Amino acid sequence: MVCEPRHLYNIINQYRWRSRLTEPNYLCLLDARSRPEFDASHIITAQRIERSPEGEYLIPNPEELDYVRYCVVYDHDTGALGCSDNQEKEKETGTEPALTNSSLVSLDDEEEDALHHARNLQHFTRRPVLLLKGGYRRFSACYHFLKSQTTLWMPQELDTFQPYPVEILPEKLYMGNFKQASDKKIQGDLKIKALVNVCEQPVTLFAEGGKSLHVSVPDSFEADLFSSFPTICHFIDAQLDVGAVLVFSSLGLSRCSTVTMAYLMHSCRFSLQRAWKYLRKCQMNIRPNSGFVEQLSAWETQIYGAPATDISGPNY
Repeated sequence: MVCEPRHLYNIINQYRWRSRLTEPNYLCLLDARSRPEFDASHIITAQRIERSPEGEYLIPNPEELDYVRYCVVYDHDTGALGCSDNQEKEKETGTEPALTNSSLVSLDDEEEDALHHARNLQHFTRRPVLLLKGGYRRFSACYHFLKSQTTLWMPQELDTFQPYPVEILPEKLYMGNFKQASDKKIQGDLKIKALVNVCEQPVTLFAEGGKSLHVSVPDSFEADLFSSFPTICHFIDAQLDVGAVLVFSSLGLSRCSTVTMAYLMHSCRFSLQRAWKYLRKCQMNIRPNSGFVEQLSAWETQIYGAPATDISGPNY
């Protein structure tokens, strides 16, 4: 299955009380490039697939791959994939691959390294192996700040890794928490030109000439975000023409996810259900409180003339 660079960026930047990269079975990121290329720089936490003395490629920790949530492989360019993202989805059968005891694979020189590795790794994993579209070249061009020369990440180093805001619309709309929004480096790396602050504390925008919208709302069932939805949506639309916008709240889970879904419903014409699913793919642990969910349902009714999503289900 093809993995867009934005998807890998969001996988890397998931967090609970700390970065999910600290979880041992969360992400296995494998670099299929040469040793000099890998040593020069690679994507943060990546491991290089090594060759045996016989010239065969060694799969790192094949027994552990069975439990890994995300296994992503990349080479330098990952150009000709042979099929589109939609075709890959159509081919997915949902059946688990057969397991094998061997940790060695042979490579066909006519096939791209990353593609061949992804196919062979599928024998060791329960979940689909993801192939990074555009490879290291494209990912590092978009997210240069996630390059590294560290070949082995110790647990204490991962503990100190600070996730970036998740990317909602490519290079345009991001969603995060108060700590991320207050970080000058993060604002600079993401080229943030505008802030939508829906927590109660103020935050400084460092971009010269940038604009901020502060809607001070507590994270409570009685709090009113609904009346601010039009203002927030119009502000984001106007600022996206200038640069990237960061929407944030204290923890980055409830208030900011609510207004981000409201924006997707307003400007992308998503139903509440579709906006919810889309945002869950970007940030896995969003959780608007029940009062905000009801306000999103009312927003959906206002946009479409009738509710399109049943919010009584367990997903909401």
